[in-house]
Amino acid sequence: MTAGEQDTAVVAAQLGRPPRAIHAVGHRCPCGLPDVVTTAPRLADGTPFPTTFYLTCPRAASMIGTLEASGLMREMAERLATDPGLAGAQHAAHEAYLDARSRIEEVPEIAGVSAGGMPDRVKCLHALAAHALAAGRGLNPLGDEVLDRLGEWWAAGPCVEPARDDR
Repeated sequence: MTAGEQDTAVVAAQLGRPPRAIHAVGHRCPCGLPDVVTTAPRLADGTPFPTTFYLTCPRAASMIGTLEASGLMREMAERLATDPGLAGAQHAAHEAYLDARSRIEEVPEIAGVSAGGMPDRVKCLHALAAHALAAGRGLNPLGDEVLDRLGEWWAAGPCVEPARDDR
């Protein structure tokens, strides 16, 4: 099994289904496994897919679901609407997201659409966290905030057991 095949197998185990349109591993968890994949902006069947950075770690995803249920998205949206500095930084994150996707492929049907509600809304903390992980800290302030609230989700060890290559 090649490194690419192993990463794909890990992502399939994390998602509980075969992954779609993996372009690259966008970020690796401190445990070494992928936790974000960069997806192609167009699926194999031609469907536009605007979510360029996709969180795959089920442990982090579950914890983020708990944050979403807590009302954090509403609170972030209120701050985004009233804090010009935060709004400007989130707009810059949106533009960086669009730029990263366009470097993979231009898809006119999703031009100007990033993910997570950016730049004006907050509708998916998973997408914001995935972008913050893939792009690095300091670019997506709301994504960074989500990561700060998660803490060390990897501390208990890998979220899945990677298949071993016994050839």
